Amino acid sequence: MASNAAVPFWRSAGMTYITYSNICASLVRNCLKEPHKTEAISREKVHFVVSKWADGKPEKPTIRTDQPE
Repeated sequence: MASNAAVPFWRSAGMTYITYSNICASLVRNCLKEPHKTEAISREKVHFVVSKWADGKPEKPTIRTDQPE
């Protein structure tokens, strides 16, 4: 039986690993000196395409981003 001491701290804080790693990455990016900081921040934005399916056929895809505009 596993003890609570083996639970990663991000899990005990109620976060997922993705949320934890995004926070860490953001902190590292903000600690960089120029020009590396602006390069890293420009690569931070992620775009992806979402297609809903209806009756076995894809509908028109929409382009989404993880950053609010």
